[in-house]
Amino acid sequence: MGPPDTRRHRFEEIYGKYHDAVLAYIVRRTDNGHDAADVLAETFLVAWRRLDEVPAGERARPWLFGVARRTLANLHRGARRRTALSERLRAELAHAHRHAAPATEPSAVAAAFRRLPEQDRELLALAGWEGLDFGEIAVVLGCSRNAVRIRMLRARRRFARELNTHEDLIEERVAPASEGGVA
Repeated sequence: MGPPDTRRHRFEEIYGKYHDAVLAYIVRRTDNGHDAADVLAETFLVAWRRLDEVPAGERARPWLFGVARRTLANLHRGARRRTALSERLRAELAHAHRHAAPATEPSAVAAAFRRLPEQDRELLALAGWEGLDFGEIAVVLGCSRNAVRIRMLRARRRFARELNTHEDLIEERVAPASEGGVA
């Protein structure tokens, strides 16, 4: 094509003449204005980039419809991929949730874990649930491997204390009840 002014003039002419027709074509094929605006912008961006390929005269209109049609197909394909990914993630999360101990289960381990400080819970979860080693945990937490080792040692001690405290409470509740029944 010729000099930049000639190129710009031709594009502005095509845009002005076919904008409304292309927009109407797109709006009839989309569910919302945001998608329509994106497809319209992409259609005319392709026209600008490939201006030398845009047919002259009235043949430009069906050419633009073809570009819009392919852009819409890409939009719909992307939406289907996102939907499929969302469904797959939901299924994986549901599967993982079914195989995890229910949060409402009153187990001694779950209760002891919940009583730990947030930092200890996170550290133990990264190791136990996520299967990370000290080096990987160090990356996640932004600290040294040695710091993780020390924090882990302390967190495990606090967890063991919480478990023992819980067991002691259970023994205290059970002992008086059994003693009271023997008269």
